[in-house]
Amino acid sequence: MRPRSLVVPIALRNGVLHSLQLLDNRMRLFNGRGGLGLGLTAKESHCAGIRRGARFSCRASKLLGITPIPDILDKRLVFVTGKGGVGKTTVAVALGLRAAEAGKRTIVCEVSSQENTSRIFDHTEVGFHEVKMAENLWSISIDPDESMREYVLLQLKVRAMRDLLFRSRIFSYLAAATPGLKELVTIGKIWELAQLDRKVKSGRKYDLVIVDAPATGHGIGFLQTPRTFAAIARVGPIHSQAQQLDRLITDQAHTGTAIVALPEEMPVNETAALESELRSEVGVAVDRIYLNGLYPERFSKEEAQRLGELAEGENGVARAAARAAASEYGRARSQRAQLARLRRRVEAPVKTLPFLFEPELGVKAAGQLARKLS
Repeated sequence: MRPRSLVVPIALRNGVLHSLQLLDNRMRLFNGRGGLGLGLTAKESHCAGIRRGARFSCRASKLLGITPIPDILDKRLVFVTGKGGVGKTTVAVALGLRAAEAGKRTIVCEVSSQENTSRIFDHTEVGFHEVKMAENLWSISIDPDESMREYVLLQLKVRAMRDLLFRSRIFSYLAAATPGLKELVTIGKIWELAQLDRKVKSGRKYDLVIVDAPATGHGIGFLQTPRTFAAIARVGPIHSQAQQLDRLITDQAHTGTAIVALPEEMPVNETAALESELRSEVGVAVDRIYLNGLYPERFSKEEAQRLGELAEGENGVARAAARAAASEYGRARSQRAQLARLRRRVEAPVKTLPFLFEPELGVKAAGQLARKLS
């Protein structure tokens, strides 16, 4: 009797599909060009979720030269938030690039008609369109007015009624005057993008939706909008749809949050407070905190002492260089202190991202950060 085997595709690299074959409690890596012939025991081949685009935590991934992707990217929807100016958009794009490289069809969404993603890719404004930026990666800038129009088009089947409503000044006035309505229809569009059965005709199906969410001050209210509307509209379609959006946001198995911070006292304080509010008030999962802009540790303590001596004793260029090096050492040391402080104050895993010494952060810089994500 021949032993049964199971072949599972796990990654697409350079156009070649790599797979795992489970045969008699052993696992063999092979590809479409004839196989690698690498024998692994069942224990050695233990992976977290073997499937197309899955993350790896095993010897198999090392043999293929594949870096495990962060488990937050195994979710369907990820909100990226944080204090303004911490590099939130860059991290959102980096997460998108990392997921796309792993084979996940990913879209990065911006809210309030922002166009930061298109600028990173040196692309024309994408607007309210799903525009391809790279292999497996798309972008959209969600305009609340366009979201409202799309929502009405999906709800009203009679075209004459839709046209009449859009021409109505009273409707336009009420829509503009209703607090939180723009946030609600924006989240509604995010929900629509995350569906495998898209409501929009010819809409692409995505494995992952990454949202460059509003900054700390507005982010909490933004995520609470569906719950607020569900409480106000006790019955009817608005109530049920708002509840549906709230269930999506608080579904911790499929929706996650990443907070971006800087290694400075105020951002660390705000990040700790934000994590607490997201967990207790909104009820979302906080999966990662990315401490962005961390300076490298170039010098030891002894070398720093020597630099201090040079900064005091030398003249000209040598003195200026020693002072600059000593200043960087002091800043890197201060940042490590803030990193340790942040880890003591939060529950989520804290991951660091390096400071990129670039005059302007574009897609190349985002790609560098993508390779550092864990």
